[in-house]
Amino acid sequence: MFNLMKTAILMAAITALFMAIGAMLGGQSGMLIALVVALGMNFFSYWFSDKLVLKMYNAQEVDAQSAPQFYNMVKELAQRAQLPMPKVYLIQEDAPNAFATGRNPDHAAVAATTGILRVLSERELRGVMAHELAHVKHRDILISTISATMAGAISMLANFAMFFSPRDSEGRPANPIVGILVAILAPIAASLIQMAISRAREFEADRGGAEISGDPQSLASALDKIHRYAQGIPLETAERHPETAQMMIMNPLSGGGLRGLFSTHPSTEERIARLMAMVRR
Repeated sequence: MFNLMKTAILMAAITALFMAIGAMLGGQSGMLIALVVALGMNFFSYWFSDKLVLKMYNAQEVDAQSAPQFYNMVKELAQRAQLPMPKVYLIQEDAPNAFATGRNPDHAAVAATTGILRVLSERELRGVMAHELAHVKHRDILISTISATMAGAISMLANFAMFFSPRDSEGRPANPIVGILVAILAPIAASLIQMAISRAREFEADRGGAEISGDPQSLASALDKIHRYAQGIPLETAERHPETAQMMIMNPLSGGGLRGLFSTHPSTEERIARLMAMVRR
C-alpha cells in the first residue's frame, strides 16, 4: 500500500511539473494541453516504460537453453523469494551493472550486463540478482521505471519550453529569463523527485537481497567490486539516458559535480557497512 501511495505521489508531482511548464508555454490552455500530455505519459509509463527501458539498453531475453547458469540462478532465487519467475535479460555491455523493471511481480524482468557476469563470482552474482528480486518483491520497480521515463520527458519538455516560449510582437521571447530557469530547474526538480524515493529504496533492496540469498557478505563483496570496476568502464546507454541511472544496482554515470550531488544511490561504503553489520548479527 505504501509503495502504491509513493507511485501516486510521484505521478502527481510529475504531472504538476508538466502543467507548470505548459502554463509557461501557453497560459491556461497550455496548462490543459500539458495535463493531457502528462496523463498520457503516465498511462504509457505504467504499461510500457519497462519495454522502453529494455529496448534502450538493447537487452536480449534469455532462457534455460541460451543462458542456463544465469537463468537457473534467477529461478532459484525467485523461488526462495516466493516470487513468480521474472523474464531474464542480458545486455551486451562491459560495464558491470544490473536492474529490475516491470509494473508488478507478475510482469517483472531482471537484466544484467555481460560485464557483471564476467567480473563477479557466482556467489556475488547471486547477491546482486537477489537485490534485484528484492526490488520486485517490494513492488518498487514500477516507481523506478516510471520516474526514469518521466524524468527524461520533463527534460525534453523543459528544453522545448526554452525555445518555444511565448514571444512578443518582434519575435523575441516574452520572458527569456523564465524560459532559461525552467530549462535548468525542471530537470533538477525531476531528479529531486527521483532522489526522494531512490536512496532509501536501495538500502531496503540490499537488506532484502541479503535475506533472499542468505549471504549478505557476498552482496557486500559484489558492491565493492562493481564500484571499483564501474569507475573505469562507462555504461554508454546510461550516459545517453542518465534518467535511467537510478534503476541500476550501482550508479553508472561517470564524473562528479552535480551528478554526484544529485546521485540517486547512497554511498557504496555505507551500503557495504550495513550489509557487514547484518553478517555480524
